[in-house]
Amino acid sequence: MIGDIVTVTVDRLLGSRHPVYKDMVYPVNYGYVKGVIAPDGEEQDAYILGVDEAVREFTGKIIAVVHRLDDVEEKWVVCPENLTFTREEISGKIWFAERYFQSEIVV
Repeated sequence: MIGDIVTVTVDRLLGSRHPVYKDMVYPVNYGYVKGVIAPDGEEQDAYILGVDEAVREFTGKIIAVVHRLDDVEEKWVVCPENLTFTREEISGKIWFAERYFQSEIVV
């Protein structure tokens, strides 16, 4: 799936607060890919990197997969087609949520 182009529906806008954990503010847009069912039975979640404004929908390429070793979920990392990020850059940008899990980033 890395390299695939997908459209992410954003339900957690950049700058918004988590609906349950109010101290968590999203420094990136975050959402899901409609019609793609993830291992948790829900639509596939995705972080959007390289977009510096809140958006409701975004089409870009998958540049990484975040495998959570202590959870059934995995997250996709999506960015504009002309950008790329290192594993370290990705880790820094998604740390706000991934710090609660043991995960590995596959690029």
